[in-house]
Amino acid sequence: MELVIKDYTKIIRKVTVLDQINLTLTGGKIYGLRGKNGSGKTMLMRAITGLIRPTAGYVAIDGKKIGKDIDFPQSVGALIENPSFIQEYSAMDNLKVLANLSGGIPEEDIRSILERVGLNAQESKPFGRFSLGMKQKLGIAAAVMGKPQLIILDEPINALDEYTVERIKELLLELRNEDRIILVACHDREELDYLSDVIIHIQEGRIVNDR
Repeated sequence: MELVIKDYTKIIRKVTVLDQINLTLTGGKIYGLRGKNGSGKTMLMRAITGLIRPTAGYVAIDGKKIGKDIDFPQSVGALIENPSFIQEYSAMDNLKVLANLSGGIPEEDIRSILERVGLNAQESKPFGRFSLGMKQKLGIAAAVMGKPQLIILDEPINALDEYTVERIKELLLELRNEDRIILVACHDREELDYLSDVIIHIQEGRIVNDR
């Protein structure tokens, strides 16, 4: 997979939130997105997933422009801002609903990904009673379930204990080695440097450097 962002600009209420973004992301790499609060990280992630449309420029997946040739990336998993699930459903039941919407994922695979992120697939506790950490784990599980080609994670290790953070890092590195494009935003500079093959720095809606 190749993801191309070309001259992408987004203006909201006369404020330029993304300004002439140009990036090319390819499979088999983890891209770390670094920037202060309000720098445009979340907006860029929303642009890539097709949740917002550009004022100018475009995002293309393997040559297909989002909003023109396709509405959304055809194989994407995303955790952007606060994950939202059915309050009365368990972790397993919530993922089953999402799996059905995406064309079906074997129940065994759903159980496996729940265990990988540190949740019990047998637990009947409803989402509405989850701790912040449990909600975060379920959001990550939903994003990587089915191993989509494009995985976007906004602050995935927030509210997680050290043991779970290590498990998530192992999972992401495995997915990278399976040729996925992974984009991660994280305030923890050390963790982002450890995970990322490429660091992209965004400031005031502009890419100021990448390596």
